[in-house]
This record gives sequence, structure tokens and C-alpha cells, in this order.
Amino acid sequence: MTVRPARSVPTALAAAVLTTVLFAPGAAAAPPAAPVAADVGADPALVAALRGDLEEYLGARGAVEHVSAAGLSVSLPDRLETIDVSAGTTEFGGSVPVQPDALWQIGSNTKAFTSVLLLQLEAERRLSIDDPVSRWLPQYPQWHDVPIRRLLDMTSGIPTYDDQPAFLTAQAADPLREFTPAELVGYAVEAPATSGYSYSNTNYVLAEMIVERVTGTGYANQLSARLLVPLGLRDTYYRSHLYPPAIADRMPAGYYTRTDEPELSPLRGRDVSRISPSWARGAGAIVSTTADMTRWQRALYDGWLLPPQQQAELLSLVSTATGEPIEATGPDDPRGFGLGVAQMTDALGTFWFYEGETLGFRLLHAYFPESGLIVDIGLNSRPDEDQLGALASRVYETLVAQGALGPAPGGAGA
Repeated sequence: MTVRPARSVPTALAAAVLTTVLFAPGAAAAPPAAPVAADVGADPALVAALRGDLEEYLGARGAVEHVSAAGLSVSLPDRLETIDVSAGTTEFGGSVPVQPDALWQIGSNTKAFTSVLLLQLEAERRLSIDDPVSRWLPQYPQWHDVPIRRLLDMTSGIPTYDDQPAFLTAQAADPLREFTPAELVGYAVEAPATSGYSYSNTNYVLAEMIVERVTGTGYANQLSARLLVPLGLRDTYYRSHLYPPAIADRMPAGYYTRTDEPELSPLRGRDVSRISPSWARGAGAIVSTTADMTRWQRALYDGWLLPPQQQAELLSLVSTATGEPIEATGPDDPRGFGLGVAQMTDALGTFWFYEGETLGFRLLHAYFPESGLIVDIGLNSRPDEDQLGALASRVYETLVAQGALGPAPGGAGA
């Protein structure tokens, strides 16, 4: 699946293992840093092995991906505490170790939060996800018959604004600019319609606008009152524009290094961690720790947030190949998209996952229903060659080898 630098899309775990080499020969090693792990109660051998996975990745991929920092959280269903490990430094070429409680831009992992808000409103009978967009946003008559459901599962036919050269040029010209939702959607209004499954951040900016229209209050207020505060996500934050220093200073530097977007070339090689997240909003502007993210995903997938009907809607899938509904992924149709979540079947079995990306960060989560394992990994760059999925597979192998899980289906990484 092609990924544009200014949007977030799911990236396969095993596909990265099968099609790329995880540890490239001759890659420069990342600067040494004092390793740290937050969970002092975890098995020291397991912690050391997981930290070793991160360090090996940074050593092999640090130069080619211009990545200096990695964070990992592992949540096992039989323990309350997460295993939180970090490796590397807060800046490329720096010496300050990144900490396990560092904040990461989670990119399109934000979309599940937005979907849950809408599904909670549906459970309260304040809307239906089968309502047409025009019921709530009549200012967009060209999409009058698109149901909210199709916004959330990426089959709306609405193009993504962040593929439009005019948007990319505007973002590069003023990275601190605050984009309003209407401005973002405006870049997509005249663009050609898509068909089938087509990933679009415009869908989720429209979803954010619907949340605000239905509730009469801001998206940030709804997010805090309904999700962040009740779940105790004290290290998860949303701002529609600039993050204050108390939050921004907890993020490592984030580097944009892609070479296939000429409009964004002024940002190449720069630390873009402090640019305005207004370009992503309800499609991808949340920042969080890896530990908070595993807590969120436990609640998300275990059904703590929604009644059964809405939980089933959240996890209902369309094939990313055809855009048609499917019951589940499988060997013949291995990738599916739900309402802000994604599923894949590969050598590790069938699992839920998402890789969210911003211009300078990647954060991938994977939830394995059979074992109850949740893994979150953050990295601080957005390169041409992304092998975060392969790192996640390596972490899975380590957990199996250390006895934290049962044997991997078919052999991990096979």
C-alpha cells in the first residue's frame, strides 16, 4: 500500500519482514545512550531482550531512516503493568537518552478515537452512522449522500486533502500555520473522486466536524470528557494547533526525510516535531506515550467503550483490495479496514493493528486477540524506507522466545 508522507496509513507487519531486510548491512550505528525501562517489576531478561531489539534496529537503521529514538510498550493480559522500554537519543547525533515516558505523535491512531466518539453518539441516539453527511454538514452538497459509515471505513469516494499539491505547498511554506477544518476540506472539494477503498484524511476531518455539530462543543472537549479522563489517559493530549512547551518538550525531535514529495522538500532533514498539528486534527493530531496507547487499545478492543452493537460496527471490515464488506481477513484477502481500525492476516495469525504517521513520527500498535498481547512502538522519523513492521515482528519473536507468549502460529516471521 503506497503511503504519502503527510498522511497515516496502516503498514503490514509481516509484509515488511518478507519484502525487506530488517538490519541493513553497513548501516551506521545510532549514538549510544543509557538504556532505561519503566517497569522495574518485569523479568530483567525479557526487558533486556526487548531493549536489545530496539537498540539493534537503531544501530542498523539509524542512518538510513535518520531515526534516533525508539519507544516500546508491551501489555500482557495477565499483568496490570506494561513493560515500557526505550532506546536511543532525543536528537539524531545527540547524547540525551530518550525516556520510556516520552511522548510520540501517534498520527492516524487518532482515527479510532474519532470513530469511538461518533459511535458513542450513535449509542445515545443523537445520530446514526448511516446518516448522510448532508444531515450534519449541508455546506458540502457534493457529498450529500455519503453516509458517515463510509467516512470511517474509507469507502466514501472523497479524496484526501494531503495529496493535493496546493495543500503540501502551503504546509511547507508555513509549518506553524493553523489550518481550520474548513480549509483542509477545501483542498479536497475540487479533487477527483476516488472509488472502492481509498485512504482519506478528509473523511476524518469531516467526522471531527460532525462531532462538533452534533454536540455543540469542541472536538477536544468531547475527547477529554468521554475518553481521556474516564480512562485515566493522563499522558495523552490533543491540540488543534500548537502544543505548549510542557507537552512539546517531552517529544524527541521528529525528522521528515522522504524524497518523493517535492512540495515538502523545504522540510527535508529538519526537526518537524514542533510544527502545527492542525494539518491532521481529528485525523491524526494526538500525542501520547506508548504506555497510554496500550491502555487505550485494551479498552478499545476489549469492548469497554461501546455497547455491543457499536462495538460490532467499530470492528466491521471492508477489504482494502476491493472496498467490499468482509467478515474477516484471511490468506486470500489479508487486509481489512474497520471504522478507524485495521486487521491483517499473515504468518503471525490474524490481528488488529495500525501504523500512524506524521511528518516526523511513526507509531504502530498491534493487538493479538488469541493471546491478548498488545504492542506499541514509536520511532522519530518519517523516511522513504519504513521497516517498523519488521521491528514489531522481531519484538513478537522475542516475546515468544522469552516465554511471555505461546508459540507463534506457523512460526513468527516465517
